[in-house]
Amino acid sequence: MNKFGIFVHTEYYNKKKQSEIIHNLNDNFNIEFYGFDDQLEHLPSFVKKYDCKHKINLNSILVFGGDGTMLRAKKYALLTKAPLLGINIGRLGFLSETKPELLEKSIQLLISNKYTIQSRLLLDIKIFRNKELIYRDLALNDAVLFRASTPKMIEVKITTNKLLIYTARCDGLVASTPTGSTAYSLSGGGPILDPLMDAIVFTPLNPHILSIRPIVFSSHDTLSFELLNCHDEPLLQVDGVNVANLLKGDIIKITGASQKVDFIKLSNKTFYQIMRNKMHMGRM
Repeated sequence: MNKFGIFVHTEYYNKKKQSEIIHNLNDNFNIEFYGFDDQLEHLPSFVKKYDCKHKINLNSILVFGGDGTMLRAKKYALLTKAPLLGINIGRLGFLSETKPELLEKSIQLLISNKYTIQSRLLLDIKIFRNKELIYRDLALNDAVLFRASTPKMIEVKITTNKLLIYTARCDGLVASTPTGSTAYSLSGGGPILDPLMDAIVFTPLNPHILSIRPIVFSSHDTLSFELLNCHDEPLLQVDGVNVANLLKGDIIKITGASQKVDFIKLSNKTFYQIMRNKMHMGRM
């Protein structure tokens, strides 16, 4: 018996369609489906509760949604050690591998073990206040320090491995994984990285001095952002979620995490093919 986890976009506008897809899979395949505590009320009754104590080995977690849903499924991939398969029912779906009309074929490939695994870097993010660790999290896409509601810039001292890079006045900073290099960092002028690289992209947002540019660091480096001056309580966002209000003197430290998240790769499409298609790059 194959065992698959299910993670859904709980606010998807067409929940009936989402439910029908899951019902069809249940009817057509010899599969046990497992859901997670905070989602069971949104799933069909035949979906069983995933129990961490019993250490059920899942073949994969099927993620129904867009890129945001994939980011939220990250914690369950880490919990279960199961790879993610994204089924795009969102907009861009850059992190998704398949779509509803191809899902049955995708499941057949999974059951037949005709797939590869891609391991993606995570960022280990820590906030220190008065030298005390007050928050810690993992990011699959990015960590964003933003000036919040004030129109005035923040002033941040940026170091790597305790070596000064520069001090910047800006709207904010983005530290992204290669996976996240095609997201907010790219909008801020950062480079696109192959998602399988082990690197950290640092992108300043609207810096006061134009010579301050994005930089790529090794994932073994430790970036440090010290908040020197601010006129409000800046925000730290992790994978698009506001997680902490910051104060003057707070220090954010970011490095590559020891854990990685696994993605299922079914097709022979390269990252560059996907990029050209999703982002309409190179079209005349």
